[in-house]
Amino acid sequence: PCIFHICRTQRVESSHTLLLSLFPRRDSPRPSLSLGWIYFVQIQVPRKVQTMEEIQSQSDLYRSSSSCASSPTSRVPSSHFFYVRKPGSLRQPISFEDSPEWDDPDARMEYEAGGVGVGGGGGDSINDATATPISPSLSKINSGSMASPHVPEGGGGGGNAVRKIAGASIAWRDLTVTMTGKRKYSDKVVKSSNGYAFPGTMTVIMGPAKSGKSTLLRALAGRLPPSAKMYGEVFVNGSKSHMPYGSYGYVERETELIGSLTVREFLYYSALLQLPGFLFQKRGVVEDAIQAMSLSDYANKLIGGHCYMKGLRSGERRRVSIARELVMRPHILFIDEPLYHLDSVSALLMMVTLKKLASMGCTLVFTIYQSSTEVFGLFDRICLLSNGNTLFFGETLACLQHFSNAGFPCPIMQSPSDHFLRAINTDFDRIIAMCKNWQDDNGDFSAVNMDTAVAIRTLEATYRSSEDAASVETMIFKLTEREGTQLKSKGKAGAATRVAVLTWRSLLVMSREWKYYWLRLILYMILTLCIGTLYSGLGHSLSSVATRVSAVFVFVSFASLLGIAGIPSLLKEIKIYGSEASNQHSGAFVFLLGQFLGSIPFLFLMSISSSLVFYFMVGLRDDFSLLMYFVLNFFMCLLVNEGLMLFIACLWRDVYWSILTLISMHVIMMLAAGHFRIRNALPKPVWTYPLAYISFHTYSIEGLLENEYLGEVFAVGEVRSISGYEAIRGDYQISPDTSSKWRNMLVLLAMAFGYRLIVYVLLRFGLNKNVSARLLLCHRKNNSSSR
Repeated sequence: PCIFHICRTQRVESSHTLLLSLFPRRDSPRPSLSLGWIYFVQIQVPRKVQTMEEIQSQSDLYRSSSSCASSPTSRVPSSHFFYVRKPGSLRQPISFEDSPEWDDPDARMEYEAGGVGVGGGGGDSINDATATPISPSLSKINSGSMASPHVPEGGGGGGNAVRKIAGASIAWRDLTVTMTGKRKYSDKVVKSSNGYAFPGTMTVIMGPAKSGKSTLLRALAGRLPPSAKMYGEVFVNGSKSHMPYGSYGYVERETELIGSLTVREFLYYSALLQLPGFLFQKRGVVEDAIQAMSLSDYANKLIGGHCYMKGLRSGERRRVSIARELVMRPHILFIDEPLYHLDSVSALLMMVTLKKLASMGCTLVFTIYQSSTEVFGLFDRICLLSNGNTLFFGETLACLQHFSNAGFPCPIMQSPSDHFLRAINTDFDRIIAMCKNWQDDNGDFSAVNMDTAVAIRTLEATYRSSEDAASVETMIFKLTEREGTQLKSKGKAGAATRVAVLTWRSLLVMSREWKYYWLRLILYMILTLCIGTLYSGLGHSLSSVATRVSAVFVFVSFASLLGIAGIPSLLKEIKIYGSEASNQHSGAFVFLLGQFLGSIPFLFLMSISSSLVFYFMVGLRDDFSLLMYFVLNFFMCLLVNEGLMLFIACLWRDVYWSILTLISMHVIMMLAAGHFRIRNALPKPVWTYPLAYISFHTYSIEGLLENEYLGEVFAVGEVRSISGYEAIRGDYQISPDTSSKWRNMLVLLAMAFGYRLIVYVLLRFGLNKNVSARLLLCHRKNNSSSR
């Protein structure tokens, strides 16, 4: 079923080397193998060139010997076939039967202080545990395999050596996590999981969707939600102590980055938020993180790009999110789906970079759904989960032997991760059932010829009774029989420092991002010019009072309504806060104060520019003090509107529902503001109490009209005159007290702080999560019902 193609013929002194690539035929009865490996057969022949019949006979012998291979021990030795990597990426090709031990002494972790162990203390049990032999299954694999690939140190074109990181060991025993409503038939998301991770290694948690990968990772990092309950033990350097701030890093599956900052600026501001100390020290840490994640070529590039330059791709963005956690130089780094939404090239580059990071001494634990063969060859240990059950834990090569022992050998041209997931993913049962009618005579989609539920039970039972499970328990016992060095907190930046950093960063982002305030400024100027031309030339007669009241009402109401254009920007700020707050880089009070101080210059610019145009085009009273009050009043109105938008955005966390809610609230507040009907004539329930009093339009318009008409006198005929209060009270209700306009401004100021106080409560205590969760649940139910 294969077509043999002579790829290359190279003449040497004693022989010709023919590299034969095996490509499956398109009409092959095993279509799933067409995405497998491409093997190269190296055949040494004499100087006489062989005929195609001889080549065919030798290939038939190779094919017959490899097709019956049921395990890595019975396959062709690694000296005869191997996977060719990208030239220049790694020094040597990696064999499928590679030993997981690193033969290159440059890649080993060298500890300081003369013989200091993994945990930082010499002569403890952790050092003894890390020196134990590898998994028992590996001793059965062919010992003639080639050395593992050398991962080059230093990255991204930088010539400086990256400093080593003191890693820490982590082990978990009988770890069980329960969450109500997470599973249909059981609340146990993770069931009695055992495992460990060493410094300088990459431990991957693999499994199909909804297998408990992310839950297990969160349980190890101590980041489970309040609704989850964890049973079992987690040990760090042999002790049950909680990992303090700065000793570990956690990277979410989807992290929010600031697109208007460069990579270096983003990491520098992150370092200022996280680390105490001086500024020049943090610059060195940032450069180390850039070099460790191979981002030197992108350091001065905007993350989101601009109209003339594209931003970073998904692979570079993912590495930036990891580099943000590296500025703390954590001992352990947890990453949820590092290959999420990455193509094959970006995924390989990501894993090579993480392998380089692990060679510096950091302990890496991450989840992954599926990987290519090249990426799979870089893993050190694998924890295979299915529906919360641990089907295997140990060396990646021993996992192949485990599947072979259980009766599910990996086909010779199929990727290991594809084979693992095919055997334990129940979704394939539905695909097989759908395709039964048009399968051909040889017709299976994989080497697994039974139901996946049976395969899962078989693999789980085989693992529990295997030597691998016993060796894991022995290793955990050695890691936990004596306590190592306790991890210590590295300190935090002060609250004042964080406020200053967030304020300056907000100013920089808002000045670069035109969607924040520059677009709203343009909209305000267009609106003001339209209103000014519409109400120009009114004069100061008594007959123009009602028209002036309408002009002020339209200006305040419509300008507040146009402020809703800032909702997407506020939602992005809230997402960035959530990403930083989850890793304790920021807090609710610090975020709100920094956002408030950063927005003041732009809001004041919008208020003074719009007020000046409106004031002189409509022709209000020519007095500087009255003009300044008009500007301040409108500025307070914008502050209140900004707080209201922040409250609604924080409540819903959704663009559509936030805009819909704000438009509805603004319309209701405009109706209750006293223009369409005087406030005294409004119905007392609902419209007067509470709508007329919670509408900020009421206080802003009332203050502006008191500023314009109190102290003004209008002539009625040639003899009689009336005050401005008497002239306006038929069109709008104001107070005759001259100090009333300042009370209205104080009310607006109180409302501006009041809305932000509500936002602080929502962010601090997470009260908005219930609303967002219900909204998301309803959305998913509607989608499922429509399908």
